[in-house]
Amino acid sequence: MNNTLSLKLLLFAFLFIPLLSLGQQVTGKVMDGASNLPLAGATVIIKGTTTGTTTDFDGNFSINVSSFPVTLVFSSLGFESLEERLTEVRIVNVTLQESNTSLDEIVITGLASTTKRSNSANAVASVSAEQLTGVTVQSGLDGALYGKFNGAEIKANSGAPGGGISMRLRGVTSIFGDQQPLFVVDGVYVDNSSIGLGNNIVSEAAGGGNPSSNQDDASNRIADIDPDDIESIEILKGASAAAIYGSRAAGGVVIIKTKRGKQGRPVVQFSQVVGFRSPTQLLGIRDYTPQQITDLGGPANAVLRDYEAEIFDQTQVSSTTRFSTSGAKENTDYFFGATHRNEPGLVDNTGYTKSSVRLNIGQKFNEWLDLYVTTNYINSESDRGFFNNGNANRTVGYALAFTYPWEDLSPVNGAYPQGGAGSNALETIAITTNREEVNRFIGSATSNIQLLSGANNRLKMVLEGGFDQFTLRTTSIFPRALSYFSDPTSLGGVSISGTTVNTNYNLSAFLVHNLDLDNGLGFTTQVGSFFQNFDRNTVITIATGLNGSQTNLTQSTNVSTQQTIRPQKDTGFFVQEEINFNDQIIGTVGIRGDKSTNNGDSNKMYYYPKANLAVNLHKFDFWNIKQISYIKPRIAYGESGRFSNFNDRFTLMDPQFIGGQSGLSPGNLSGNPDIGPERQSELEYGIDFGLFDKRLNFEVSFYNKKIDDLLIRSQIPTSSGFTNRVVNGGELENKGIELSLNANVLQKEDFSWNVGLKWWKNKSEITRLDVPAFTTGGFAASLGTFLIQEGQSATQIVGTFDPSAYTAEEIAIRDPEGDGFFVYGNAEPDFQMSWFNEISYKNFDFTFLWHWKKGGDNINLTTLLYDLAGTTWDYNDFGLDPTGQLSNGDYRASQAFVNPDPVIEDAGYLKLREIGIFYTLPDGLIKYADKIKVGISGRNLINIFDYNSYDPEVSNFGNNVLGNNVEVTPYPMSKFINFHLNVNF
Repeated sequence: MNNTLSLKLLLFAFLFIPLLSLGQQVTGKVMDGASNLPLAGATVIIKGTTTGTTTDFDGNFSINVSSFPVTLVFSSLGFESLEERLTEVRIVNVTLQESNTSLDEIVITGLASTTKRSNSANAVASVSAEQLTGVTVQSGLDGALYGKFNGAEIKANSGAPGGGISMRLRGVTSIFGDQQPLFVVDGVYVDNSSIGLGNNIVSEAAGGGNPSSNQDDASNRIADIDPDDIESIEILKGASAAAIYGSRAAGGVVIIKTKRGKQGRPVVQFSQVVGFRSPTQLLGIRDYTPQQITDLGGPANAVLRDYEAEIFDQTQVSSTTRFSTSGAKENTDYFFGATHRNEPGLVDNTGYTKSSVRLNIGQKFNEWLDLYVTTNYINSESDRGFFNNGNANRTVGYALAFTYPWEDLSPVNGAYPQGGAGSNALETIAITTNREEVNRFIGSATSNIQLLSGANNRLKMVLEGGFDQFTLRTTSIFPRALSYFSDPTSLGGVSISGTTVNTNYNLSAFLVHNLDLDNGLGFTTQVGSFFQNFDRNTVITIATGLNGSQTNLTQSTNVSTQQTIRPQKDTGFFVQEEINFNDQIIGTVGIRGDKSTNNGDSNKMYYYPKANLAVNLHKFDFWNIKQISYIKPRIAYGESGRFSNFNDRFTLMDPQFIGGQSGLSPGNLSGNPDIGPERQSELEYGIDFGLFDKRLNFEVSFYNKKIDDLLIRSQIPTSSGFTNRVVNGGELENKGIELSLNANVLQKEDFSWNVGLKWWKNKSEITRLDVPAFTTGGFAASLGTFLIQEGQSATQIVGTFDPSAYTAEEIAIRDPEGDGFFVYGNAEPDFQMSWFNEISYKNFDFTFLWHWKKGGDNINLTTLLYDLAGTTWDYNDFGLDPTGQLSNGDYRASQAFVNPDPVIEDAGYLKLREIGIFYTLPDGLIKYADKIKVGISGRNLINIFDYNSYDPEVSNFGNNVLGNNVEVTPYPMSKFINFHLNVNF
């Protein structure tokens, strides 16, 4: 009976409801007010609906209107929106004026709804296509975001080509959970995992003070996305905006929309970029005295060889080739883009190549049904080199620290000497392999079905599906010929092969109802449900004892396999009501419910409410301050979460081999059947206002973000048979402020100057901890680590101290808890600031972006390793020892493993992130080209910091955000100079 009723309703919807949408055609033309020329690609929408069209190449449009009166909204990127109210069918000709602000751009407010930024109650950061790649070419999406929105700390894990960043939005949001934001591309929940290569068997990195296996300098998968495909990015930085994404949004949400075709004649674009990559800075070698050389075992009259310069001081040529074509006619639009990028690394046998192909197609079948499909295929290969931590002295950086410049590491008859470090850096570079290969497909489909289309009452169904699948193959080869494998007791060569197959898909269905009343009230109601499936399977096979020059896994003495499976299924619902009174008062309430197989009780629903309010005071009749163009106070509250880790609810088993039989025994970690997600609540409030006809535009935001039910490892009585259990046992608070100024400094016929200033600051505190204080994130307290302690910052850096060097009074002040730790620093920056300038004069465009990070400390273990070997570049300098007796190197070495203060350094910087100057050639210079643009640009050309290493932006532990400030011999950073040719046909 129910099935029959459902079928009848479905037939009714498809046969009868489309008849309701029949109406009359309204036609007209849209003009550009600045040039007085037709404006192609402008959007024309019936207010309060998603029904609309775009203008053709001649600015003409035609739209079906079912009933009158009706209001049409005209908009185009870079222009002020315009509304035209119609009471009958007539020709509508309008002129749009250029906009100096972004108030009319559309931002996300719900899973199936948007609003104008001028009506938003949240500080939603937006980055346009021009801001992403308009100044200089970018290797990946990760690097394209530096300094372009406030509230973020973005840090590269190393300088190795191919990506690898950690991103933190509005402070630390977890201790042991994944703090990375959720990335959504055209509605697809894309995976951003960083998966190790399994190199620990050679590096022995996890055999030191930190068992983390994430020390392989692996890239993260958001680097796969081609920034040239992107139309816009919206960043939901806190729970007040990100509540619509529920249990996946505690780290914030990055929503990416890719390009699509616009009305008018087809556009063909070609660009070629040739770039030059060189090291940001080199550290040099120690200024040895003859006595110091002989004291370290060197010969008299030694000839010094600068191995650092030999390895890193290179200029490499990269290239990026881009082709795209797009267009739209009547009811069909398309976009096709293809990019090939080739970036050799600073170090021989390292580099990054990527090919990306995208095809997006939209089809409007009639007035009540449309379909939009996106597809993207990516193939990339990244040779990472062998860097970062290595307790066996085998990584390149580790070996360089303990290599003396009088040693000769060159091969003799093809064979490399082992070197005094225990390994030969030149040999490691020449014959080892650490490679990632990715094949990835990302696709989505979205359909809007207009079920009811009236002037004041509209209902549509939104169906959306997304798919993301990649295969990551990692290959690490350490041949038997390596000098450190010459010992018969060694591993005898290692070959590692890893395969990760990751498949994500998400499905959702929403009903969106719009109701406009004659009294100016508008209601947008949406309700829907979703299903998300995530499945990752990683298999790493390690072969040791290779036969001769063989690297095949089967040509070995021993083979072992590790497999990690991460399945997860999430379901839930979302309900939201938006109320708008004449664009004067805008309020929203909503709630999302999630349940997941990652929770201890997979059937338990967790709820995430939201509510916000914005008031456009300038739109009220009483407002008469002409100097203030607009003013909007706003307040928003929301909750979001973070799922517990996959294995937190399970009791882990360890493999055993006893008496010739294999089996399992319980591990030390007890599963928790009651484990649940971390929960975040945020109150955000602020004010937006513009002055002098929107020439100056300000945004001021304050937030208080609390994370409850922190995932913490708790010790339990050993009588239980276990030692630890993951529990929800703490609370963390972040407070911050974000300021933004956009100014149109000068606007003349042939000259314009626009400036953007952003300033942001965050401060964290552990407000509750249900377990005793504990250290995490570093290698040892004697080297500097984090102390998670109630009442203190979540990013405080502590360490041991020498009691004999301090009085009892000094110790009581600096160690009031008596736990044996001093606080030496804090990883959280004092503040960050960016300064963007865009200057245009006739056919010239000049743009640059400065980024200032004030404060924030790193644990610099690179310098310590060089000190222990006596090879540090500043070893003979003075200034660190309070007594003035010891040189810098001697002083740091004397404090090693007792007082970490000398290696905890200020990691602040001032960087010229981007700079570019372009010239657009006069029209008609080449017959078939509409526009030719040439230019030169740079990335990270100026880097000012006091940090005593290659760059303060480093992380030995990959995208582990809590420990992203620990450095151990990384791959050095690079600067780039690029030459551009862009042609539109």
